[in-house]
Amino acid sequence: MALAAKAIRARYNRRVIRASSTGSEAARRRIYAVVRRIPKGHVATYGQVAELAGFPRAARLVGRALRALPEGTRVPWHRVVNARGRISPRADGLGHEELQARLLGREGVRLVRGGISFTHYRWPVGA
Repeated sequence: MALAAKAIRARYNRRVIRASSTGSEAARRRIYAVVRRIPKGHVATYGQVAELAGFPRAARLVGRALRALPEGTRVPWHRVVNARGRISPRADGLGHEELQARLLGREGVRLVRGGISFTHYRWPVGA
C-alpha cells in the first residue's frame, strides 16, 4: 500500500510541476504573494514558500519565479534561502549573493559561517 501511495504522490507532484513550470503568471503571483508575507528579520526556504503557495515539493519553481522578478521589485526575494539555511549561489556572476547577504544584514539577520540559524530567523508561519 505504501508503494501505491508513493506512486500517486509522485504522479501528482509531476502534474503540479509540469503545469506550473511553464512559468504561468498565476503561479508566479501565488509565489510572490507568499514571499511578500515573510516579515522583516525572518527567512523562509524555497520549499516552505512552494508549500504555502500550493506547490508542494516544487522548490525549484520558486527559484525560477524569483529569478524572473523585474529589477527594482518590491517583492522581498532576499528573504528566501535554501533548505540548509544558506544563500543559494547563482550562475550569473552578478554578485546577487553579496547583495542578498547585505539586505538580510540590514534587517538584522546574521549569517554565521555563511549560514542562517533557522532557530532564530525562520519565519514561523501561522504566528
